[in-house]
Amino acid sequence: MGNRGMEELIPLVNKLQDAFSSIGQSCHLDLPQIAVVGGQSAGKSSVLENFVGRDFLPRGSGIVTRRPLILQLIFSKTEYAEFLHCKSKKFTDFDEVRQEIEAETDRVTGTNKGISAVPINLRVYSPHVLNLTLIDLPGITKVPVGDQPQDIEYQIKEMILQFISRESSLILAVTPANMDLANSDALKMAKEVDPQGLRTIGVITKLDLMDEGTDARDVLENKLLPLRRGYIGVVNRSQKDIDGKKDIRAALAAERKFFLSHPAYRHMADRMGTPHLQKVLNQQLTNHIRETLPSLRSKLQSQLLSLEKEVEEYKNFRPDDPTRKTKALLQMVQQFGVDFEKRIEGSGDQVDTLELSGGARINRIFHERFPFELVKMEFDEKDLRREISYAIKNIHGVRTGLFTPDLAFEAIVKKQVVKLKEPCLKCVDLVIQELINTVRQCTSKLGSYPRLREETERIVTTHIREREGKTKDQILLLIDIELSYINTNHEDFIGFANCYTEQHVATGAQQRNTQANKKRAIPNQVIRRGWLTINNISIMKGGSKEYWFVLTAESLSWYKDEEEKEKKYMLPLDNLKIRDVEKGFMSTKHVFAIFNTEQRNVYKDLRQIELACDSQEDVDSWKASFLRAGVYPEKDQTESEDGAQENTFSMDPQLERQVETIRNLVDSYVAIINKSIRDLMPKTIMHLMINNTKDFIHSELLAYLYSSGDQSSLMEESADQAQRRDDVLRMYHALKEALSIIGDISTSTVSTPVPPPVDDTWLQPSGGHSPPPQRRPPSAILPPGRPPAVRGPTPGPPLIPIPVGGPSSFAAPPIPSRPGPQNIFAANNDPFSAPPQIPSRPARIPPGIPPGVPSRRPPAAPNRPTIIRPAEPSLLD
Repeated sequence: MGNRGMEELIPLVNKLQDAFSSIGQSCHLDLPQIAVVGGQSAGKSSVLENFVGRDFLPRGSGIVTRRPLILQLIFSKTEYAEFLHCKSKKFTDFDEVRQEIEAETDRVTGTNKGISAVPINLRVYSPHVLNLTLIDLPGITKVPVGDQPQDIEYQIKEMILQFISRESSLILAVTPANMDLANSDALKMAKEVDPQGLRTIGVITKLDLMDEGTDARDVLENKLLPLRRGYIGVVNRSQKDIDGKKDIRAALAAERKFFLSHPAYRHMADRMGTPHLQKVLNQQLTNHIRETLPSLRSKLQSQLLSLEKEVEEYKNFRPDDPTRKTKALLQMVQQFGVDFEKRIEGSGDQVDTLELSGGARINRIFHERFPFELVKMEFDEKDLRREISYAIKNIHGVRTGLFTPDLAFEAIVKKQVVKLKEPCLKCVDLVIQELINTVRQCTSKLGSYPRLREETERIVTTHIREREGKTKDQILLLIDIELSYINTNHEDFIGFANCYTEQHVATGAQQRNTQANKKRAIPNQVIRRGWLTINNISIMKGGSKEYWFVLTAESLSWYKDEEEKEKKYMLPLDNLKIRDVEKGFMSTKHVFAIFNTEQRNVYKDLRQIELACDSQEDVDSWKASFLRAGVYPEKDQTESEDGAQENTFSMDPQLERQVETIRNLVDSYVAIINKSIRDLMPKTIMHLMINNTKDFIHSELLAYLYSSGDQSSLMEESADQAQRRDDVLRMYHALKEALSIIGDISTSTVSTPVPPPVDDTWLQPSGGHSPPPQRRPPSAILPPGRPPAVRGPTPGPPLIPIPVGGPSSFAAPPIPSRPGPQNIFAANNDPFSAPPQIPSRPARIPPGIPPGVPSRRPPAAPNRPTIIRPAEPSLLD
């Protein structure tokens, strides 16, 4: 291989890759791709080949590269090449690679100079390369030949721009020395995509083919038409050398000899030639690697930090030490107890922000689910009135009663109280399920010891099941206590006298509505906010849509969004009820509906609005919120409407009054019972089940674990945990190794600073006017007797030549008037000379200074003395 700099970089990159692969990650260095851009036959393929150090690209005159070649260099222990279009074949002879490139080009473009934007993908595997992408692009041409299309120039430029626009690509703008640099299309295109000039390197080829007596010294010194990263001159092999099989090493030696022996280049021979170009490009790769190191280092350090705490536990770990096992058992049981208590009682640390868990879910059962279940069974109006009428008739028997019987009130109340058993027992079941889930979540930390985890779960779950029976017995006892004595002297009970008084004032239904309204929260108090979807709006009117709902004690409003600025509608809560709606076949949402009991439209032309939530839990929570606002669920009718009416409303007025009286009394007494049960249920469950379980875990769990089996078998480590410990320790050491390698690379490589910006306004990005072409090469040696053109940083507009009397007029000009001696330079007659900068102090040249004596004027160009010679007509005159 001819690229020694690349070979020095390879060990660094390989070290990084090895360090990252040892921790099971890939090292994303993403090295830049290098693209060569230039005119036809400028020597692009030769420059690329010299960089790789292999002779494998097609050569010749005219347009040879007619399709982009994407060359991927991949580091490998063996050397071979393969094409994307024939993956199964491996090429070890690089002459065959060249023939395959030519054949594949002809297959797509034909043999008559046609071009194609379809790239050829070639991969070269070698122990002497970095993982790089090089792109050989077709040369920019102006006039179509052969099968080329009329817009050949546009097509090739678009193709090139597609490859060089990527920010991570380095652009080698190749221009032959025997062409005017100001007309270089390669430099113009590079300027379009890289206006700062940070990734463009000028390459001057064919320096050995310049006209005799001319050179490109000013260009290579970056004085004429400067670039930020400057120019590098190279001498490629001629076609004769290629045909004669001159190898790359011999060509590099000949190139070195050329630069050392040429009088114009020998002083900068160390900055010229293919080895220097390789060095510059390799330094760019080194810079890129160094730029990526800080992010890689911070990534590794954060991983190392996250492992350190775990590694600290494993460093002195001895699996078979009995002392360690005893200590670990005590610590884990203690930690399990602390975690269980924190999940139930709540804690500021380790808060789950994604869902409710532990105590929060139990609280929801106590104060949302359980009250909702009670209300659902509370308002079965028609059944209740029918049962009261039967009870009154059956108590009177054959006689017609004159007074409302007490026994009917007691019978109905007891029947209502018995109905409380089902929701109470259901509440206990829900709490038990949450407790068992909480135990499982807390034992997940014991996963290192599967037997210990299994035993802990079994012992605690068994205890919870034992407490379940006692809790349910106590709750049934509470209900039996309520059944044993009906306390009609309770301070909240309305009594017969009040019942009759209120009955004269309002009917029972109106009275109950009044009581419901009294129960409602303070008007305008916000009970709940949240997103809901109105599910039953027709597609013609916009379809289902999500709104921000606000439920208050008086109304339900919905807005466009949570800012609550654009109100869509406000629905009063009077006469509203809730009913369940079956989920649609394809729907994933859970739905409930709000409707008006008086058969009125609720919203626009809708008799009910269906509101959809993402989960059943959200539905239950919204229903509980509506309960607080006084909106109750609809009751299922067990009998037909006709049958109910027949038995309910075929009553004489006296019986109807008695039914209404008992109905009011039952309503009042059941409300007292419900209030008492809602208060006692959470207390009973907390005392008999939750607090008891916490005490059991803290005081008795350890004793049960010791009695359940051998301690050593309980503390047997799982195979997964042993594997994890080994993985963590290996990862920890690999991370430290990778960080030390990154440190070595940082100290063993040097970044080159970005060159300062230069004034490259001579390069117009697109469609601009380049300086007019000169007939001599860009930096031809000045003929003797020719005064040097005074060059500034950029060529200015041509000056209009001012006719003067002759050569002697330059030697002895008249004393100029202020501000400066511009007429002296007007006599140069060179239309391409830039006007000099006006000095702050005008130069005074006495008229009688003889030729050859230096004037006080500062030199025109740095490092080169200015000698005043007689003027000579321009080459263009």
